[in-house]
Amino acid sequence: MLDSFSDAPLEDFDGITNNIDGYMYLKSLEDLSDNQLYFEVDLTTLDTGIDLRNRHMRDNYLETEKYRFTYFEGSIQNIEEIESNLYEVTVAGQISIHGVTKNMEATGTLKEVDNGFIAKTNFDVSLPDFKIDIPQFMFMKIDEVMKLELEFHLKHLN
Repeated sequence: MLDSFSDAPLEDFDGITNNIDGYMYLKSLEDLSDNQLYFEVDLTTLDTGIDLRNRHMRDNYLETEKYRFTYFEGSIQNIEEIESNLYEVTVAGQISIHGVTKNMEATGTLKEVDNGFIAKTNFDVSLPDFKIDIPQFMFMKIDEVMKLELEFHLKHLN
């Protein structure tokens, strides 16, 4: 699940989607050589809870007809066990949003579960850095920094 949050002067709102796809290749938690991480989000599925706001966001700002997907591609740089079956991870790679690709490093957690991992992370994205105009709805201005929260389940392939 991707949850993006905007802190606007008059209203806070979330954009939520469950449409995340990707993979993680990891030999073991002790061997970080040759690991890979990729995930993508279909931005046409972001839902703010108001249809008109969804259309404006997709059509006027995210331009989802042209830039439908956002993705991150990178690798795990560090894993540290913080409690049994729970690990703090640092990843580094490239994030692509709105046709702009930037280097990025983020931290998060991996919780080992029976059939894989639950991954959680949060980080900020500056809309101007990705050439996204700052949305303005009537007299309400949206924060130029979006707080992204991601949680997804990585299943073992047998």
